[in-house]
Amino acid sequence: MQRRHAVVAGAGIGGLTAAIALHRRGWRVTVCERAPEPPGTGAGIGLAPNALRALDTIGVDAARAAGSAVPATMGVRRSDGRWLTRAETSYMAARYGMPPIAVPRPAFTAALAAALPPEALRYGTTVTGVDDATGRPTVRTAEGPDLPADLVVAADGIHSPLRRAYFPDHPGLHYIGETAWRTLVDAPDLRIPSMSETWGRGERFGVTPLADGRYYLYATAVVPAGARPADARAELSRRFGSWHDPIPALLDRVGRFDPADVLQNDLYDLAAPLPRLHHGRIAWIGDAAHAMAPNLGQGGCQAIEDAVVLAHLLPAGGTGDTGHTGDTGGRADSGDAVPTALAAYTAARRGRTDAVRLRARRVGRLGALRNPLAATARDLAVRATPNRLALRGMDDLFNGFRLPG
Repeated sequence: MQRRHAVVAGAGIGGLTAAIALHRRGWRVTVCERAPEPPGTGAGIGLAPNALRALDTIGVDAARAAGSAVPATMGVRRSDGRWLTRAETSYMAARYGMPPIAVPRPAFTAALAAALPPEALRYGTTVTGVDDATGRPTVRTAEGPDLPADLVVAADGIHSPLRRAYFPDHPGLHYIGETAWRTLVDAPDLRIPSMSETWGRGERFGVTPLADGRYYLYATAVVPAGARPADARAELSRRFGSWHDPIPALLDRVGRFDPADVLQNDLYDLAAPLPRLHHGRIAWIGDAAHAMAPNLGQGGCQAIEDAVVLAHLLPAGGTGDTGHTGDTGGRADSGDAVPTALAAYTAARRGRTDAVRLRARRVGRLGALRNPLAATARDLAVRATPNRLALRGMDDLFNGFRLPG
């Protein structure tokens, strides 16, 4: 029995999750990643209950694989430290069946990669295009050789070349108006029990404890696109050094060993939804499909959902077809099972992901308010909303993952 072959462009969280899900359904998988090696540095990522539930359906235990931290509480604060809203994670666990967790992104991607056969991963391999003129895709790479496939998963990120190639009339990315800094700091002595995001005027600062005693920090500020301070650590201290504890103590440890450990990226989302999330035998997932602002912590979570739903809808990888083109190529079957499954994937995912994209944009506008009166009114409204009522507003996100059919 021959096996269907999937080529995944991109070894981020979405691409690796898709590869695992397809591999466990019997597909032969090749993951092409342009970076020469797996990332050794990076920041953290929060995995909400919807993402954890999706991972569970393909047998991936994120907490066991990468280590995790479950904070005692989660909430939003003002720059003077006053809580605007706060929820106990024990209540969230009872409501959603599990609490959200935070993991170091490099450790998580390494754990995902380890779940694949070593020969499935091709680092230093850049996908330059897909030739599907005959209806049977062949993936072109800068390094060669070409890779005939039954399925191409475009997990090639927010600036997806494959998205631009197949949707040339799409307006592309929209600058949200903010830049973001991200880093990990080692501060086990601080013993910070809460995951928090603090809102100022046009600025935000987030603190997420990790299991290994480190903290994932992120900060945003409303600035023109492309603005880059000469010293990121000094810029963060200037903006946030007078905010509530423990922010100053954490900032004191930022970039202590290597300033390059502070990542800065301008924030973009997709200006409009794609008309569909597939074309023939190509499927888009994650940021390539629906880039969204990080304001709900759902970018990686929705990529995981995409990957699991896609693999669930596709036929199993084994096939008895006699027209297989050999170990170096794809399967020459004459059926429509894969294109039909990809149309079902678009139907299952496009509405949910676009709703999350728009919601993340709206939340970001609230957090980025600079006008003092508007920011004060925002804070009063958030504080007046009962914590449990505010948490119920997340039900559609955290309980929203479903496998079609």
